[in-house]
Amino acid sequence: MSHYYIYKVNQLPGNMIKKLQKIDRFDSYKEAKKEVSSLRNNKASNDLGLYKIMFAESELDAEDKLQEKREEVIIQEWEK
Repeated sequence: MSHYYIYKVNQLPGNMIKKLQKIDRFDSYKEAKKEVSSLRNNKASNDLGLYKIMFAESELDAEDKLQEKREEVIIQEWEK
C-alpha cells in the first residue's frame, strides 16, 4: 500500500547527493499537505531545507524518487 511521506531535503551547492530526513508518513494527501504546510510556515529564516511530499510504495522508494536527477524545464521566450 502506498503512503505519503514527508521529507526535509538539504542539498549543498555543487553536491549531487541530497541529505534526506524523513519527517512523517500519512495515509491521506490532505493530512500530509496540512503537515507540510505547517512545517514550511514555521521553519527558521536561516533554514535552507525544503519540505517535500512524496507518494510511494515504501520509504526506500520515496528516497529513491527524491534522489533522482530531474531535467530542468526549458521555458520558451513566449512563455515568460
